[in-house]
Amino acid sequence: MSIFQFKELFFPRAFCPSFVESASAQEYQPLSKHKTPSMPRILAVEIPGDKKLPYSLRYIYGIGLTLAKEVVEATGIDPERRAKTLSEEEINKLSEVIIARGIRVEGDLRREVTQNIKRLSSINCYRGSRHRKSLPVRGQRTKTNSRTRKGKRRTVGVQKKA
Repeated sequence: MSIFQFKELFFPRAFCPSFVESASAQEYQPLSKHKTPSMPRILAVEIPGDKKLPYSLRYIYGIGLTLAKEVVEATGIDPERRAKTLSEEEINKLSEVIIARGIRVEGDLRREVTQNIKRLSSINCYRGSRHRKSLPVRGQRTKTNSRTRKGKRRTVGVQKKA
């Protein structure tokens, strides 16, 4: 069976809008990734529009619930509003407050964290060596547990008798 026969069998032309000749450009337009009105963009991050504002701001890396509530309070926007109901002016006000407070978010924060880890490993301190070996850094036990850092179990040192 060819790929065309497969497509025709599972995706008939009657149900696929791209093949319908009578469909005009106005009737069928695919949604653009960046122009969805239900997901506003703040600091180059699309936040969910169906959640209340402080909870949707948490989707920005570096902003937790407490900081999100402080930012919303500083802008004077009602925290009970949904993010999709924000106007362009209010979205700009939110991003201005985050920038004005000097809060590091997204790329800058990620870069800083990776630089800190590289610095620790380059000076050969204990925490840096634990990062390099992919072991827990903050004193957790490793005889059992710590599977998230160590990965899947590998049996070591068991041999069959000759």
